[in-house]
Amino acid sequence: MAQGQQVRARRVYDDPERGDGTRVLVDRIWPRGLSKEKAALDEWCKAVAPSTALRQWYGHDPEKFAEFGRRYRAELRDAEHTEALRHLRELAGKRTLTLLTATRDCEISAAAVLTDILGD
Repeated sequence: MAQGQQVRARRVYDDPERGDGTRVLVDRIWPRGLSKEKAALDEWCKAVAPSTALRQWYGHDPEKFAEFGRRYRAELRDAEHTEALRHLRELAGKRTLTLLTATRDCEISAAAVLTDILGD
């Protein structure tokens, strides 16, 4: 990644900021009560989201986050996820990439795991 470019995670419900760069929703399900206009997305990358089974097991329980991260990283190695992750890497190489999620706490979300992976 070029110097000065970054990958970050934010809530999709928060207003866009000038420094967001490319805004990509990384949830499998569209955020409740949010219009496409208000979301101000560049893309919706459903294919990179955790499986429904993993998401339901996790339930955003902070005590399960480390194990969620391990299981999600394993999922990201399958063909569908690998291609989506490659695409996000390309986007991150061009300009700031903001990964958006409807999750209340971005710090313990799939977007946080992706931010860590893409920031490497």
